[in-house]
Amino acid sequence: MTARQHTEERNTTRKYIFVVGGVMSSVGKGIATASIGKILQARGYKVSLVKCDMYVNIDAGTIRPTEHGEVFVGEDGIEADQDLGNYERFTDQTSTALHYLTTGQVYAEVIKRERNLEYGGEDVEVVPDIPNEIIRRIKLAGETDQSDFVVIEIGGTVGEYQNVLFLEAGRMMKARHKNDVLFVLVSYLPIPGKVGEMKTKPTQYAARTLNATGIQADFILCRSEHMIDEKRREKLALFCNIEPEDAIAAPDVDSIYDVPVNFARDGLDLRILQKFGLEPKADNLGQWSALAEKIKTLTDTVSIGVVGKYFNTGDFTLADSYISVLESIKHAAWEAGVKPKISWLDAEAYEKDPSKLSELSGYDGIIVPGGFGSRGVEGKILAVEYVRKNNIPYLGLCYGLQMAVIEYARNVCGLADANTTEVNKDTPHPVIDVMVDQKANIAEKKMGGTMRLGAYPCELKDGTISREAYGKKNISERHRHRYEVNNEYRAQLEEAGLVIAGRNPDRDLVEIIELPQSKHPFFVGVQFHPEFLSRPLAPHPLFMAFIKAATKTK
Repeated sequence: MTARQHTEERNTTRKYIFVVGGVMSSVGKGIATASIGKILQARGYKVSLVKCDMYVNIDAGTIRPTEHGEVFVGEDGIEADQDLGNYERFTDQTSTALHYLTTGQVYAEVIKRERNLEYGGEDVEVVPDIPNEIIRRIKLAGETDQSDFVVIEIGGTVGEYQNVLFLEAGRMMKARHKNDVLFVLVSYLPIPGKVGEMKTKPTQYAARTLNATGIQADFILCRSEHMIDEKRREKLALFCNIEPEDAIAAPDVDSIYDVPVNFARDGLDLRILQKFGLEPKADNLGQWSALAEKIKTLTDTVSIGVVGKYFNTGDFTLADSYISVLESIKHAAWEAGVKPKISWLDAEAYEKDPSKLSELSGYDGIIVPGGFGSRGVEGKILAVEYVRKNNIPYLGLCYGLQMAVIEYARNVCGLADANTTEVNKDTPHPVIDVMVDQKANIAEKKMGGTMRLGAYPCELKDGTISREAYGKKNISERHRHRYEVNNEYRAQLEEAGLVIAGRNPDRDLVEIIELPQSKHPFFVGVQFHPEFLSRPLAPHPLFMAFIKAATKTK
């Protein structure tokens, strides 16, 4: 049996829901996909969430954050689109390479199979062979997870040629399994300021453009500044071939965690089950709904400054560059009973004018998140020095740990010009150096997908802030880096008072550094990315400890 026949002949009783976008980008497909997964989960069903990206990139690891938001790292080391982070936060399920598809992956696999003679001598064509490979991967995710539903988000907007093959895969699945596939169109209904009326025409055109690909939307999620009214529902029903109750309200909200509650209130979960001929098995959205309500009632605040460099995109600020960090701050703050006020602080501004560092005193806590390259590095180091000397709670993530080590080496250990070899390969004191197994990758320019990626164990030192926060000695966290604390400087750093609070037991790598609480209220740096494991109903222990310290020093 050829690869093509194998894909076409496979059958299933699993249900599939494709989520596509209309009118404009950033319409909220990722949150919609995560929310659909959540409400079906709350009804007692097991879900898999899959993202299809139209990029020819094999993964998101080579895309800069200001282009399409943060790179989310899965447990197995997959570097994926930020939407996988929303999937994990909403469903509390672990994403892997099975849950992330790109055009590059799909073409690479088809070409590999053709070279291996797996098509039985047939000519390999863009259609149906590329859509068949997409279908194979979508089905594989559901089979591996043994899920009842697979919810597939197709990146981009209906009408773009880049995602047409993913749409074709959805059309082919519907043709083969007509009772097992639904389509959700997430579309925007503008309210022009000078008109003052919600307009459905752009969404009508989006629905017709989707029809042109051979797909009929079963639901339209109506994104807008305000709730859709009955008149607009009826108009969409008439012109887009849906029932009025299948035009689901999706108004702007203050918190994305309201979205599943709103969808359930509008009956989306029950309508989906009804169309598939299924009954609800449970009603477990109560705890989530309670959190959504709690968020609205908080009045006390905690102010957190994030010192980074991936904020600006033209004349606008891109919060998505650090979305997991921002959500982790929120999770911990809400659990602590306070409302977070988060500010973007440009590291480069401190390099140009160090007098601006005094603004850091206006914050209850400072975070330096992950990053790469030399831009803004000296500004981050100056910020770390300021918060260390002024007893402002500090949490350094990945690059934030490395900046803290460099600052401590320079200003406490007296190692002038200490640096990371990523920035200065000729530094006399390489307190941060490239990992041994990464040198060959850099020399041979094997950059994509070759960093230290995914989950690795860490052993915590008794009596430390981190050990107390986690409540256990052995943990596992996700990584994404090529450079590490140089063990040749460990003894010198420790003698000067820096605490090595966590280490990788397999390779004796530094994973966590701290200052004792007798010297500083909270000063912690981690080589990993704890933000990837934070959940709305289960905040990450280190973010909780950081927020508690920030509220105490307020």
